[in-house]
Amino acid sequence: MNKKIHTPAVDHLFSAILSLRTTEECYAFFEDLCTVNELLSLSQRFEVACMLREHETYLKIADQTGASTATISRVNRSLNYGNDGYDLVLSRLNRPDRDKTDKDETKD
Repeated sequence: MNKKIHTPAVDHLFSAILSLRTTEECYAFFEDLCTVNELLSLSQRFEVACMLREHETYLKIADQTGASTATISRVNRSLNYGNDGYDLVLSRLNRPDRDKTDKDETKD
């Protein structure tokens, strides 16, 4: 992991994020924390990662997400040579044992 980001301030931010319990709480916090463009960029990168894991082509990903090939390439590099953060989250989102309550909480 990148040691430059391991700071008390980043720890504090991650603790705040981990305290969020619903999608609505996430919207409220992230709308206050990020600009609209920052939030859209983050969500775009995550969609790119999802599509790359589904073996979609760069052309299809660019068409559906509006991401540049440079962004797609950066996300692909993170998927292949990063810290496995995308894989961790994607495996948790796609786990078959995820019960209804987990899904309902994300709709609040």
